[in-house]
Amino acid sequence: QVQLVESGGGLVQAGGSLTLSCRITGSINLSIATMGWFRQAPGKEREFVAALAWAGHSSYCADHFEGRFTISRDNAENMFHLQMNSLEPEDTAVYYCAVRSLGGSVYWKGGYDSWGQGTQVTVSS
Repeated sequence: QVQLVESGGGLVQAGGSLTLSCRITGSINLSIATMGWFRQAPGKEREFVAALAWAGHSSYCADHFEGRFTISRDNAENMFHLQMNSLEPEDTAVYYCAVRSLGGSVYWKGGYDSWGQGTQVTVSS
């Protein structure tokens, strides 16, 4: 059984930084998998933030996060992270980590078959 657990959320002031982490446990073929971060603000749809292939260096990031958010992985620890810099109040949301083990677009949330419970990020002004 695959389990994903996020950590690192919390309260941060605008302009600050925060690092989210996702730990993967259970059976999964990570060599062909994609890991991703999504977020969902109140009243909004869950949106794509960033994704990274477990093997290789293929990475993806939504345009409006480019330069502020960086996704990375630690293969030995079965973890991946989201480094968030220059945070704004508009970044306030529940952030979810997810893993895609099937085909499909990395931007499509429906393509991810495993999800964490989410971690709250609140950015104050």
